[in-house]
Amino acid sequence: MTMEVVKGRDDKILRTVSAPVNGSVTAELRHFAMDMIKTMNAENGVGIAAPQVGRNIRMVICKFNPGEANEVIVPMINPEMVHMGSETVKGEEGCLSLPGLWGKVDRVTQLIVRFKNLKGQEQTLELNDFNARIMQHEMDHLNATLFIDRAEDVEERTKSKKSK
Repeated sequence: MTMEVVKGRDDKILRTVSAPVNGSVTAELRHFAMDMIKTMNAENGVGIAAPQVGRNIRMVICKFNPGEANEVIVPMINPEMVHMGSETVKGEEGCLSLPGLWGKVDRVTQLIVRFKNLKGQEQTLELNDFNARIMQHEMDHLNATLFIDRAEDVEERTKSKKSK
């Protein structure tokens, strides 16, 4: 089932640091992840974090390589960036929780993230370029930061584009 996306720059849930998921990965948590995926896809997003659907837990869904033949959706529990490169680039970002707002955000172009998958297994991914941007945007949500907190030249548009 799809869920309602929490919206607003001052929403309490979006402005609260999310708590780690403790214990094993439960059936309820896996079901929640599937609902997050359905919601992200219904909203044409490339990522969604648990706070965006009302739960302050450290869980995100990322769609890496969106629109490409090797597109993959990766649910992540308790993700942490264990290495960040030094090179940065500015790129345009939007957000499902801030519809119509767009801005340029400076992000690192390379990082390594460690997380648990839905089977409870530890995994590590090296991400580059747009995939690294998606990950940083979703990690910010877990830390109560919105892209507008980092963005330059924020503007409002009604035209539809892919959002994070």
